[in-house]
Amino acid sequence: MFSKVSGKYVSVEGVIGVGKTTLVKLLSQKYTMPTVLEVVEENPFLTNFYEDMDRWAFQTQLFFLISRFDQQSLLKKAASQGQGVISDYAFVKDHLFASLTLKGEQLRLYEKIFNALKEQVLHPDLIVYLYADVDTLMNRIALRDRPFERRMDRTYISMLSDAYENYMKDVTESQVLRIDTSNIDFVRNPEDLKKVFERIEAIL
Repeated sequence: MFSKVSGKYVSVEGVIGVGKTTLVKLLSQKYTMPTVLEVVEENPFLTNFYEDMDRWAFQTQLFFLISRFDQQSLLKKAASQGQGVISDYAFVKDHLFASLTLKGEQLRLYEKIFNALKEQVLHPDLIVYLYADVDTLMNRIALRDRPFERRMDRTYISMLSDAYENYMKDVTESQVLRIDTSNIDFVRNPEDLKKVFERIEAIL
């Protein structure tokens, strides 16, 4: 089915547990577009990171940075063929996480690598920014019960939520569509999902 979404690069962004990957899969089914999903559970440092962030932040972030950059080839290939693609992250968000967890020489080294790589990636035509209050996010994280998230710190999620809000205000290279998911359920409620599709099509 051809639509305003077909042929576009759409990224779904937001804090952990907000529903990014779920929406990406629903969008992919709706518009018959390929997906690029970030590598999360394969990160060998992630469990240690949530137990001791200061010690494991650099290794964790570097793994994410490299894996996300490797996936950009899929995005470029799809774009060159006019297919479009839907992803559950935008590459630039990697720096957002790093700025919260890295300090001093580690942050400076990370930024040198990040700045060299970001010039080679595509910017999304649209970032669908999902957000919710912290209570909702913590409940969703608990419900999906990923082993490495069971000790997720509420303060970290709150800090991450604030960082996303500040970051999204300054995005200029992509259109941004904000969707508050605190009181909607686009998985179980077809009307909620329909409204999300309509808003995405309208902005594109």
